[in-house]
Amino acid sequence: MYGLIGKMKVVPGKRDELISILIEGTGAMPGCLSYIVAHDAADADAIWVTEVWESQQSHQASLSLPSVQQAITRGKPLIAGFGERFETKPIGGQGLGTRP
Repeated sequence: MYGLIGKMKVVPGKRDELISILIEGTGAMPGCLSYIVAHDAADADAIWVTEVWESQQSHQASLSLPSVQQAITRGKPLIAGFGERFETKPIGGQGLGTRP
């Protein structure tokens, strides 16, 4: 599995709009096991996105999907910048099952 955890800084007052775009644009992504968007508890203009994919290749392929391209186009003007970004190798857990 392949995981990403990233922080986005949002244009002030546009956090909920960006969250809606990100969630609606990611409904059917082959190989995506989990895609979670969350408020940053300490910053009203930041969100965290936590993703788990079957592989790094499935994540890469998702970036060319029309729904993802549309979400990127619509969301880009609402993004003020990016914060931390972490790549992970998920092992399993609630919602993912476990791998032997």
